[in-house]
Amino acid sequence: MEIAVIGLGLGAQETMTLEARRALEQADCVLGARRLLESLPDCVTSRRTAEIRPQALADYLKEHSEFRRPCVVMSGDTGFYSGAKKLLPLLDFCPVRVLPGLSSPQYLAARLAIPWQDFQLVSAHGAGEELDPAALARGREETFFLTGGRWTAEKICQALTEGGLGDADVAVGENLSYPAERICRGTAAQMQNRQFAPLAVLLARRPPDFSRQSRAAGIPDDQFLRGKAPMTKQEVRAVSLAKLAPEPEDVVWDVGAGTGSVSVEAALLARRGRVYAVECQPEAWELLQENKRKFRVGNLFPVLGMAPEALKTLPPPDGVFVGGSKGNLAAVLQEALRKNPSVRVVVNAVTLETLRQAMEAMERLGFCDMEIAQIAVSRAKSIGDYHMMTALNPVFVVSGRGPGGGEEHDG
Repeated sequence: MEIAVIGLGLGAQETMTLEARRALEQADCVLGARRLLESLPDCVTSRRTAEIRPQALADYLKEHSEFRRPCVVMSGDTGFYSGAKKLLPLLDFCPVRVLPGLSSPQYLAARLAIPWQDFQLVSAHGAGEELDPAALARGREETFFLTGGRWTAEKICQALTEGGLGDADVAVGENLSYPAERICRGTAAQMQNRQFAPLAVLLARRPPDFSRQSRAAGIPDDQFLRGKAPMTKQEVRAVSLAKLAPEPEDVVWDVGAGTGSVSVEAALLARRGRVYAVECQPEAWELLQENKRKFRVGNLFPVLGMAPEALKTLPPPDGVFVGGSKGNLAAVLQEALRKNPSVRVVVNAVTLETLRQAMEAMERLGFCDMEIAQIAVSRAKSIGDYHMMTALNPVFVVSGRGPGGGEEHDG
């Protein structure tokens, strides 16, 4: 017995490879999903068994050793989100040939006349609430989604729009290779209220002006919308975020967020996480909302309120940045520790008094790995044909990690 595991392509017989067709013509039995078996050419054996469960397929083939050339058919390509991944390790009792097929990203890219080598490939089929299409699309220029289940094409467009990518260019391919094939193009915002066929795929391309915003920390100050609210300057922001070191899936609190420059950059770094920007001044809170829209960071959530009271309903943080605390620094740190005893914290202090409060509070609460850095920045200013250095206020950056102790997060 030699088993052939075959990728049938998109479904229409025209997308099947010649190698796959020859293997099927020689097969003495074929196993696979019912809709695939029904689409096979008439020249293929009528000995067909509808089965898709990997273990059941392997057991059936073991029990029927009389077959010499059995075939298992899969949709699309055997190497692209295929049932072949789970089946192949179970077929260790005999020789196996794997015959790849045409995949949906290949087909859609060909229809759009573009290369697909740089696509980020995502299967939303059967995924739950944990899937964040906007976070995924922010991370790469082109993201290809297999749709299915709760994540229909229109649902993905809605999630992209809510995540700040409503102007992303989207192409939806429906019933690819079938007579009812249709490819629709538009922005995510335009497509979110349309209805698409269940058998659909989606390609999202980031807006052309988005690339600057996904770089390393240190966005130039003039990129942010600014009012009278305070803002952490570029150089200090870059160092502070390096100390905070947000991971892609982290939850971050920015306390005393001001214009939201730290919040925006933290949201770009924690692109699959969530950033809560806490600000007590309504004017600054409105500015936060504007910068959120400008930078398309749907994972940034401005919170209007005074810390520590405004922190009590927030989820446990992995990292906390404190740019301003209105004299409540110790209480802010206590609340962060209550939620996560191992939280990472960075405090910016402009005055010696705030520096002392930060050191005393963190030492009293048992923070470890404490570091203090003073950032003194001077920028060149043109005076006629000459340049002179103008100093910004020096800032103390205090960082540390909670003592941990094996306690569970209070969520």
